[in-house]
Amino acid sequence: MSDSVETTSEIRKNRLLSAISLLTLAAGYTSTAQAGATFKIDDTKWVSIGAGLRTSFQSVEGASGANGNKWSNDFNLDNIRLYINGQIHEYLKVEFNTDCQTCSNGGEVRVLDAIGKFEYNPYVNLWVGRMLVPAERREMNGPFYSAIYNIFSAGTPFEPADFNLTIKSDGTSAGSFGRDDGATFWGAAFDGRLQYAFGFFRGLRGGANVDDNILYAQRIAYNFWDVEKNPGYYTSGTYYGKGGDILTVAVTNQYQEDGAGTFDDVGNFRGTSVDVLMEKVLGNGGVVTLNGEYKNYGITDGYSQASRDAGGGFAMFEGNAYDISGMYLFPQQIGIGQFQPYVRYVNVLPDGSSDRDVVEGGVNYVIDGHNARVSLSWQYGDLLTKGLDYSSTASGDDVNAIKLAFQWQI
Repeated sequence: MSDSVETTSEIRKNRLLSAISLLTLAAGYTSTAQAGATFKIDDTKWVSIGAGLRTSFQSVEGASGANGNKWSNDFNLDNIRLYINGQIHEYLKVEFNTDCQTCSNGGEVRVLDAIGKFEYNPYVNLWVGRMLVPAERREMNGPFYSAIYNIFSAGTPFEPADFNLTIKSDGTSAGSFGRDDGATFWGAAFDGRLQYAFGFFRGLRGGANVDDNILYAQRIAYNFWDVEKNPGYYTSGTYYGKGGDILTVAVTNQYQEDGAGTFDDVGNFRGTSVDVLMEKVLGNGGVVTLNGEYKNYGITDGYSQASRDAGGGFAMFEGNAYDISGMYLFPQQIGIGQFQPYVRYVNVLPDGSSDRDVVEGGVNYVIDGHNARVSLSWQYGDLLTKGLDYSSTASGDDVNAIKLAFQWQI
């Protein structure tokens, strides 16, 4: 799942591993002014390489021992990604990224993104291949560009492309890690303030979708203060004050006929969300960041609670969900980084199942923005035990969890 997902691009990943940098110099290629370097072939052709790693230690109350009364102790490799980007023409680019999509089960390196890009002007551009399905900010941030490390593991319900870790054709998958095969038109107008992305994707493969109906996805955002600057239609959960004063509101929607349920109990899926990012740089250099998200998901024309209770097919979430967080980046540097304490609350209210929530408090030690960060968090709630079980019999206790996490990118 989107801890599943994650956001990558030629601008973000325009950095080389140190070994590659040495090769670059040896080959006579020139470095860019950014961190790392780029293999520059001529005035219009170049290739860049990057990497990202997220790893953590987590201890959960009552998740271990013979009677489940001991704290668990788990070391996790959450993500290891390799990024390759290139430009082959003034208007043509390519992006290829991999990830360890089953890290917790030994790990297999698989294709994350494989995108052919036609980028002509700021107003209309086209990406084709396997890419992020336009969705709420959390999905467009991905884990590496979110403000909070636990953004997916204890967050609001997933979109169809995040329902399964792997892409399958047996009615249980509509993509992987927020990605799917399709095409997205994206661009911006009014000096970049109005940003849009319209996508068409395969969506659910097999099962309920016997007619191979397309999944439609849209995201429209408006920047009221400074304009967010990200590659393509990607986003970030914070800019650590380096993006100016941000106030952006976005609306997203996804729809697929026969996009949920089972072969014998079909439903049409619709997922609508609204997200807000406000980031303000204070006079003392400190940075206040607020993120908010609301989701309303529905399945019409079938897919009964009985099928969901039986655990069959594509059991997408129905109901409402909220995710609200706030943080403050202290301006003072302590050691090699800055401290950024935060609080967060997530509430999930499924139709036909019990509600669940989680409160979270933590602190990020920000060394180099999204490229180097250490996070310590505490969580409490029954979302940690009920998880993605939206059946009428879902149950779970309020438990505590502690996590120490590390993130590096180059």
